[in-house]
Parts: sequence; C-alpha cells; structure tokens
Amino acid sequence: MNKITKRIAAIVGVSALSLTLAACGSDKTVASYKGGKITESAYYEEMKKSTAGQSAFQNMIIQDVLDEQYGDKVSSKKVTTEFNKYKKQYGTSFDSVLEQNGLTQSTFKKNIKTNMLTETALKDLKKITKAQETKAWKSYEPKVTVQHILVKTEAEAKTVIAALAKGESFKTLAAKYSTDTANKDDAGKIAAFDNTDTTLDSTFKEAAFKLKEGEYTKTPVKTQYGYHVIKMMNRPAKGTLADHKKEIDDQLYTSMLQDSTVMQSVIAKVLDKADVDIKDSDLKNVLSQYAVSSSKSTSTKSSSK
Repeated sequence: MNKITKRIAAIVGVSALSLTLAACGSDKTVASYKGGKITESAYYEEMKKSTAGQSAFQNMIIQDVLDEQYGDKVSSKKVTTEFNKYKKQYGTSFDSVLEQNGLTQSTFKKNIKTNMLTETALKDLKKITKAQETKAWKSYEPKVTVQHILVKTEAEAKTVIAALAKGESFKTLAAKYSTDTANKDDAGKIAAFDNTDTTLDSTFKEAAFKLKEGEYTKTPVKTQYGYHVIKMMNRPAKGTLADHKKEIDDQLYTSMLQDSTVMQSVIAKVLDKADVDIKDSDLKNVLSQYAVSSSKSTSTKSSSK
C-alpha cells in the first residue's frame, strides 16, 4: 500500500474520526444502552482530549483552509482522474487494499485531493531558484529504459556476459538465466526510470547511466539482490537545462513534498493567511507545531468555549 500512501505525504493520514460540535441547546444521543447513554457533548469532550481526536481536528482545519485558498485550482475531474489510475492499477483488489490501510474509496479520494491542494500550495509559496535548478541539473538523468538479467552468483553473470559477446540474444539469455520472474519473459525489460527513482538499487542505476544505447555491462553489477547484467535499450540525450526545466522543477518539488520541514513551513503560511480562530481553549494549541512567528502564535486565537 506504500505506493498509494507515499504521495499523500504532506498531511499525515486523514483520520476517519470526526469531531462534531453539539448544536447549542441540543445534545443528541449517539449511543444508548441499558441504564445510560453517550451524548454528542460527552463524545466531544472525550475525543478532544485524545491524540487521535486532536490530530483529526488539526487535519480538518488544514484541509478546509487548503480547500478555501486553493480549491479552485484542484477540480473534481483531476481528483477522479488520479483516483482512477490507482483503481486501474490495483484492479479487483483495490477495495481490499484500501481496507487494509483503513481507507474507503471516499476517504482515499479525499486524501488525493488534500495531496493535490498541498502540492498547489507548495508551488505557490515556494518558488524554484536558478541555483536550485543548476544544482539539480548536475545529477539529472532523463528516463532510460534498460533490460537486465539477475543471477545469484558472479560466475553465472560472467557466463551471461560471455554468451552476449558471442552474439546470443539478451531475450534468450534472460529467459534462460534470470531469476527476476517479474520480467525474465519480457527480455528482462524494466520500467523506465530517471535519477530520482527510489525503487532501484543505487549501484544498479549508476551502472545503467554509464551505458550508451545498445551497450551492456561488461562486468557483473552486484546489488543486494544478486548479480546483474544490464543492457541500455533507450537513452535519450541529456540536452540542456533549458530543455528539461519542467522535469528539473518537478523533481525539486517532489523532493520538497517529502521534506517535512519544508512542508511544515508551507502549511504554516497557509494557516497564517487563514487567521484560524480556535474557540475551545482545550484545543488552543492544536496548531502549535505550525507556529510561524512569536507575535502571531500560529495564527490561532483562543477563547473560552
């Protein structure tokens, strides 16, 4: 489920809990039993003291404020399109995967929207500098496509390399030798990746990026999984920074989204602009981690309930 949740990085987990304020002059019963009942006010008093309840309240504020400031830039169509990508990826197991992570289709859609709103806020409040782009360009590699054959021993890898030198096809050798069952029957082809990919071993990526199109590694590449023989199938020219400015900026923003310090400062600015007024004194510090200045004290003003 990490593939689903890793993109919802800026706001940690949208709780299923909901803090509902009892209407003035009304205290509805939410549960009853022989000899007693639990009212909305009792539930509220209990929940606001708990870590889970405070976290839910904090998330509700952040989500609403983000939606108020950036909602016009995140359409329901965009959210649905992103949602359908995941639904297609997981197929018939989609609902069970969501359930395993305490989500429903509705709450997952809400998470997607929150993530999009957060990314929109980031791009609005944190502008990429030329210095950042220049630094990122040094390590930038456009997406490449490679084939690989994974074996258990160095000797097996050398056997494969020798066979390639004699003209045997990579496809035939992958089917015969590779232990990577995910792609051995597809000539060892793996999904295209660039320098920011985190699913591949860094040693593997380093060896791959040194290859020209059509070349293969002449010595075995050792990783935690075994020994690889890698062949470059498609290697676009790196070009210039100007050619890839969008990709560079996207990479930088992706990195920022995963940086809790950066994202905390972004949310702090959003909350500061919203001038949040928390009425319940017991919850006055729920946004304290987003303090942006000593004079404003997280833009929250407390007053007695």
